[in-house]
Amino acid sequence: MRNVPKPIFDYNVALLVGYYKKAATKIMNEIESSDITSLSTANSRVVLSEISGVITDLDKESRDWVKENIPKSARQGIARSLVTTGVVETIQEAETIVKFNKLNRGMVEAAVADTYQDLAQVTQNIDRKTKAGLRRVFSETAREQYTQGVTGTRTIKRETLNKMYKELDDTVNTGIIDAAGRKWRPETYVDVVAQEKMNQAYFEANVNESIARGAFYGVISSHGATDACRYHEGRIVKLTEDAPGDYPTIDELKSTNQIFHVRCRHHVSTLRDVDMLPDSVLEKAEGQAELGEKAVTAGGRDPDVK
Repeated sequence: MRNVPKPIFDYNVALLVGYYKKAATKIMNEIESSDITSLSTANSRVVLSEISGVITDLDKESRDWVKENIPKSARQGIARSLVTTGVVETIQEAETIVKFNKLNRGMVEAAVADTYQDLAQVTQNIDRKTKAGLRRVFSETAREQYTQGVTGTRTIKRETLNKMYKELDDTVNTGIIDAAGRKWRPETYVDVVAQEKMNQAYFEANVNESIARGAFYGVISSHGATDACRYHEGRIVKLTEDAPGDYPTIDELKSTNQIFHVRCRHHVSTLRDVDMLPDSVLEKAEGQAELGEKAVTAGGRDPDVK
């Protein structure tokens, strides 16, 4: 069983996160460069149009990122399989012969569409909330100016302007609210989504390629985890439910939420024949299988296993 380090996607994800940070900065710069207490209807339309341009650019950048990086992570997953199943000796060799089989073509197409949809939700929320916030500010300013008269303009600027900018900044930087009602800054949500989607594409491509080559088993990587993952490190898993042997499937372990969770570092080194594993690996796998089952029975993200 060859040890192949899992790639780190931080650089790729940081590029995407940078697009969202840059867009938020551009939007606030556009707002702050305009005197929002004295904008005419025509001028307000110009500001809204400029913001639309920023959003359009952001949407294109995120779409291009997805089209490049999701297939890239899948190719890395396939390369891993080619090495761990013994087709080639090194990742460098594997990269020269990587191809998408039928399973992986479908998986990548779905992953690209799904990832873009998640990112588009953030982009659309920024667009919708920012414009709604600006329109609200325009209306409030117009009402105050009408009520106070021309001489009240100074009062509006001094007492209200900073508050308005603060409200708009909060609006721009609340990209999405998840199913649990939590508010995420765009860059934080995008970071989580991108990391998870790249990891998922890598993981699934590795498994799909291995199954296509007749490798139906895997060994979970070990990283010295301190959370519930530690009970499952080194375990043998089945890549498909139909494979012989009394081993859990990846999906079964994932459903426990103790391993293969969001931002989980663990991956699987695939193989064709469990009996060919070194005695030391088999011994650890047996011990971890017993401990892992106790952890699953105990339940919880970090069970107290005795």
